[in-house]
Amino acid sequence: MEKNDTAEVRIEDIAEDGQGIGRAGGYTLFIKDAVPGDLVEVKVIKAKKNYGYARILRMIEPSPDRVEPRCPVAGPCGGCQLQAMSYESQLEFKRRKIENHLKRIGGFSDITVPPVIGMEDPFHYRNKAQYPVGRSKDGKILMGFYAGRTHSIIETGHCYLGQPVNDEILKLIREYMEENRVEPYDEERHSGLVRHVLIRVGYHTGEIMVCLVINGRRLPAVHQLKEKLLTVKGMSCISLCVNQEKSNVILGEKLINLYGPGYITDRIGDIRYQISPLSFYQVNPQQTEKLYGKALEFAGLKGGEVVWDLYCGIGTISLFLARKAKRVYGVEIVPAAVENAKKNARINGIANAEFYVGKAEDVLPEMYRQKGVSADVIVVDPPRAGCDEVLLDTIVKMAPQRVVYVSCDSATLARDLRWLCDRGYEIGGVQGVDMFGQTVHVETACLLERKA
Repeated sequence: MEKNDTAEVRIEDIAEDGQGIGRAGGYTLFIKDAVPGDLVEVKVIKAKKNYGYARILRMIEPSPDRVEPRCPVAGPCGGCQLQAMSYESQLEFKRRKIENHLKRIGGFSDITVPPVIGMEDPFHYRNKAQYPVGRSKDGKILMGFYAGRTHSIIETGHCYLGQPVNDEILKLIREYMEENRVEPYDEERHSGLVRHVLIRVGYHTGEIMVCLVINGRRLPAVHQLKEKLLTVKGMSCISLCVNQEKSNVILGEKLINLYGPGYITDRIGDIRYQISPLSFYQVNPQQTEKLYGKALEFAGLKGGEVVWDLYCGIGTISLFLARKAKRVYGVEIVPAAVENAKKNARINGIANAEFYVGKAEDVLPEMYRQKGVSADVIVVDPPRAGCDEVLLDTIVKMAPQRVVYVSCDSATLARDLRWLCDRGYEIGGVQGVDMFGQTVHVETACLLERKA
């Protein structure tokens, strides 16, 4: 097929990025906003030799799994990819995604993944939102989310994944900017002041954090901003984050505290955490409790084990484990997160957790070589890229009885599981947990057990 050709297509499957997959005369088309089972008339917008991309011209016959998206900008906004699918279908898509990766990438042909643990209400679950700030063509200040695969800001109005209070906060910040002629950031010119607005809300505490990311070191009339934001019930922390780099990285390293202690508090289960603007903290506390509960179950702790928790962040999993283990050692590359982890251990009265700053792939191999450290259980929760091979090699050398792998990308999970299973381990359990309803993302917890 060629660009601008049209065709009738039955959607057969869905790609990992949420696009529908259909075929026209054997030619594969990826079609945004399509749901498996839809019969659609499409127009090709980009054609390659063996596949192309198309957009829907007309819905001929909707899929029985199709639902009406709640959000009026669910299509153009890049935040949600699956709002047009029923939630039951989303969970099955995610289950198959994990299973397909394990079979296709990991080569685990005999594995069956159980149903993904879903949410009671897959909306308004995010405790954190980062809104880019800019101007529209007619000069209006925009606060929203980027359109898919672009840096064009879509003004969302009300986001159905975020907290309702976010709308009020953004309105107040926009008023402050307009009244004081504070310019939003312009990516192309690297000019303007306000780049992003970060909002966090404590799920259990109701404490609210607002952090403005700025292309400078100060804001004009900052007292007016504080006065406006302090009218919001629950406002506990107001700060600035300095980012003067010409890059797509959202947060800088320098924080300027304007109000409050510089953090908010929340809890997962009965563990309390202090969360700063730079802290990594799971965005869905209800589902995080289910995920960590599964990780704790897989760890099989009896009270006498030594545990290493790699990529530990602010100690979220570490402190869960420490209640059941003899000793827990956490490793995290972000110094501020390690300080948070140490504080979180203290405020929870946990004395058997110790934390190290550095890359997991540097710290653990070095500790093993120099001090001969050992572990009964190793827990890893790496970024999307998965684990470094040096780290995996050290895990094999340390030979813990169990490895618990928590992953936000089942493709790199499958790759790393294959590496470990080729060197003495076998899969003892897999469980997907839906942390990100209406999107293609899914968290997976996996147990590896050392072969006898």
